[in-house]
Amino acid sequence: MQPRLHDGDPTDPSEATQRPGDEIPRGDWIRAWVTIAANSFGGPAGQIAVMHDEVVERRRWVGERRFLHALNYCMLLPGPEAQQLATYLGWLLRGPTGGLFAGAIFILPGFLSIMALSILFAVYGDVAWVTGMFFGITAAVIAIVASAVVRIGRRVIKNPWMFAIAAGAFVAIFFFELPFPIIVAVAALIGLVGGHRRPDIFNIVRGHDESAVSDDDDVLIGDDDIALARPTLSRAARVLAIGLGLWIGPILVLIAVVGRNSVFVDVAQLFSTAAVLTFGGAYSVLAFISQEAVTTYGWLEPGEMISGLGMAETTPGPLIQVVQFVGFMGPYRDPGSLSALEAGIAGSVVATWVTFVPSFLWIFLGAPFIEHLRGRPTLTSALSTITAAVVGVVLNLAVWFSLFTLFETVELRRGFGAVLYQPELGSLDVAALFIALLSAVAVFRFKVTTWKVVLAAAVLGIAYQLLFV
Repeated sequence: MQPRLHDGDPTDPSEATQRPGDEIPRGDWIRAWVTIAANSFGGPAGQIAVMHDEVVERRRWVGERRFLHALNYCMLLPGPEAQQLATYLGWLLRGPTGGLFAGAIFILPGFLSIMALSILFAVYGDVAWVTGMFFGITAAVIAIVASAVVRIGRRVIKNPWMFAIAAGAFVAIFFFELPFPIIVAVAALIGLVGGHRRPDIFNIVRGHDESAVSDDDDVLIGDDDIALARPTLSRAARVLAIGLGLWIGPILVLIAVVGRNSVFVDVAQLFSTAAVLTFGGAYSVLAFISQEAVTTYGWLEPGEMISGLGMAETTPGPLIQVVQFVGFMGPYRDPGSLSALEAGIAGSVVATWVTFVPSFLWIFLGAPFIEHLRGRPTLTSALSTITAAVVGVVLNLAVWFSLFTLFETVELRRGFGAVLYQPELGSLDVAALFIALLSAVAVFRFKVTTWKVVLAAAVLGIAYQLLFV
């Protein structure tokens, strides 16, 4: 069968041809993406499953193999793969406007939910039931992060070399506080060199399996359809100019208006950095965000960072949306000439903007080139070692959260360039330990979905606060 060509430059209307998705009724198009966004609970696996059901199974807009092919692109990019997949599929079907619509709608429910929860936390955090709710959520997050360690580890820790990379990453970040970008860079370098010399050891992560997958003929875009723009340098230059303008431009405006030392500029720079580091999922970059927000900037206490993660776990949308809570709390506590609430809302918007604009840029810029490079073993080896390092980074996050959640007093001892966290055993919070253990049983033994575990823990926390405190 000859490929059916739906090609052209999606950034240049003069070159673009009609996309197959243009024949989809507008109402059906909107309903599909609103349905996906409203049901995007449970992390990327659940979100991708919902997207697959709507786009592939029910509506037959994209074939099975084409869907998996798109997902493999997103796995190679920094950022939330489910949101990027929505952007990619929207672009595949309806060009840049379709990609922008699908990607933005995917974010919107989580943005509104976390905005409301951030205000509730900041303004009413000393109310008993609110305190109890976040107490329970915080304890449950320990089990959830631990499950992430196991889930990612099973995917990549398949030989002693990968185990050593994960262990080295844990030691580097937990004991020596090595910055996360350096860990990623070193892991990628090891993967590139190791993949060239020993691909049997380092070529582990291969994306989702596309074998034995067939495409039906009753879909708008199947495996035989070519619907990507050609990977040309002229196209890339146009996309890059637009994307960087939308990403970096507002930061430059902030610097000009409020000054380099403004908290809003700090928020913009921190989460712009985080946006390029989210290889291996949101849990990996949370260690970096926690380190910066708690230790460097002092915007949050350790327990508050965990509460923010709990918000992201219980609301629809990407888990990385936790950046919005951090972006809210920093300016809320350093509002300058604004009211605390105005500053918090503005910081929340800034954090969300600089986090997700790069995700759109990676799709519009990188998809054609990543398709061209995707089968190269060295690229897969780099991804494998980065993912192995992420296991160690997420383990650091789990241990760090556990210490500051379960113990009221944790002493830090420093020496020889290292740090040692020493909890005071007498300060153990038995109630937090009880909720954490129940959550672990629910997650590991009974495979209860994340948002249900967090919701149940919140109810337990409220009951404990009202009845026993």
